[in-house]
Amino acid sequence: MGSVSGQLFRISTFGESHGGGVGVVLEGCPARLPIDVAEIQRDLDRRRPGQSVLTTPRQEADRAEILSGVFEGRTLGSPIAILVRNKDARPSAYEEMRDTFRPSHADYTTEAKYGIRNWQGGGRASARETIGRVAAGAIARKLLREVAGIEVLSWVRCVQDIEAKVDPDRVTFEEIEANDVRCPDPDAAERMYALIDSMRRQGDSVGGVVECVARSVPPGLGDPVFDKLEADLAKAMMSLPAAKGFEIGSGFAGTALTGSAHNDPFVTDADGHTRTTTNRSGGIQGGISNGESIQLRVAFKPVATIRTAQQTVNREGEAVTLAAGGRHDPCVLPRAVPMVEAGVCLTLADHWLRQQAQDALPRD
Repeated sequence: MGSVSGQLFRISTFGESHGGGVGVVLEGCPARLPIDVAEIQRDLDRRRPGQSVLTTPRQEADRAEILSGVFEGRTLGSPIAILVRNKDARPSAYEEMRDTFRPSHADYTTEAKYGIRNWQGGGRASARETIGRVAAGAIARKLLREVAGIEVLSWVRCVQDIEAKVDPDRVTFEEIEANDVRCPDPDAAERMYALIDSMRRQGDSVGGVVECVARSVPPGLGDPVFDKLEADLAKAMMSLPAAKGFEIGSGFAGTALTGSAHNDPFVTDADGHTRTTTNRSGGIQGGISNGESIQLRVAFKPVATIRTAQQTVNREGEAVTLAAGGRHDPCVLPRAVPMVEAGVCLTLADHWLRQQAQDALPRD
């Protein structure tokens, strides 16, 4: 099972939704990086369930335990192991799904591949797997911010057809965290909240788009041809639960433009740096960062497990009607925001370290 990601800054996540716990082993973090468990906990608190009526009512504190790799508040250079224990697991709530395949979930495909599956909450297919990514992503964020000067922020861009108006170059963390939706446009956030809450009361779900910006990314990150920066970012985003689409820069809308309208002209700024006057490339050209902000978007489908009755089949191939029990989000987007940030931070940290090795020799 593919549970390892990254080359130099490498993570391996473990655990199932209703097992003893979930977590991550992080290798390749440079030694002497100051890190406190509270910095990891901040991002886990943004991801955890039970934050508001818009999320699953499962009550998990998701308290991070650093088992190795950190001593007296600094990384040792050895593997960092982080564990989050499951406290509010209720596997009996999923008894109905023991032999029944939930529509558009991983139940059928997992059993088709492995011949066995953990039907208690979806096992590894559950979004609880992302706890490990978010925990390691918090360390990657610290490395990027303190050493490379890079800032990564995500927010909810749209829920169904309700779209926020946000300037990626100016949006702040405080604006994003000002409401339960994590949308920095207050008017759009209010309408999004009402829609998600309506879906929750109806026993249904709704999807949308999370947008992300990485600011002050230096030029040169990315390793063509198969490890292009946007390719690795796309893989990190598309491996998230419920992710169904990825765009960077102008994305699909750019196909409606001509080359002369789409190209980003180069200029030299007052400090002598090469810049572009527009950013339709999304901060990456030829698979390598160009020094502009990286701007990307991830589309998330409506949550597959809903209380509304649906037609499906069981393991014997018999037609059954399923109204799923358990505790589930009516919309994954508010909790997906820190997941997207973590994926971007992990990818950028890996490529930043790879560039340090690539650029070790002096240039002419």
